[in-house]
Amino acid sequence: MLSDDEKRELLTIARDAIECALKGVPFFPQAPSTEGLMQPNGAFVTMRIEHELRGCIGYIESEKSLADVVAEVAVKAALDDPRFSPMTLSEFEYASVEVSILSPLRRIFDVEEIEIGKHGLVVALGMRRGLLLPQVAIEHHLDRKTFLEATMRKAGLPPGAWRLPETEIHVFEAEVVHVIDLLPEGSL
Repeated sequence: MLSDDEKRELLTIARDAIECALKGVPFFPQAPSTEGLMQPNGAFVTMRIEHELRGCIGYIESEKSLADVVAEVAVKAALDDPRFSPMTLSEFEYASVEVSILSPLRRIFDVEEIEIGKHGLVVALGMRRGLLLPQVAIEHHLDRKTFLEATMRKAGLPPGAWRLPETEIHVFEAEVVHVIDLLPEGSL
């Protein structure tokens, strides 16, 4: 668990890295202020404009520090998500940034272990692999089976592929950081 100060720092890193990339200037981050932000960790950055997805990219695992991963995937979410055109500076002014810090993956063999709202999923079969963050199930009101099927689709796998014994299913948890969560009470 990160402190509120560490969460604020990660959001600042993400926003500053994106702004520099959009302006075409180098990003020179300060060294992370805590040991927690220097630890290697996987993370995703999700961009939204008016609550609509505008980009989401991340790494399940990384040997880079959490701060470096967040800076890198923030820029990729804004500029390199193949589902969207690169974000413009004017769009960025209205964009919300969400950082998801991932726990290590844990392989499961019984889908009943999946807890909606707690677990994200990674499925793999052959060369196909798909990931959905835990918040996707909540945002889209998915039950366990529908969440599994959506993750299969993301991997480019046919419906029901999660039932095949050779399909690997992994769960993970994510600590999700939104700027709204860090505002003082009564500031809205």
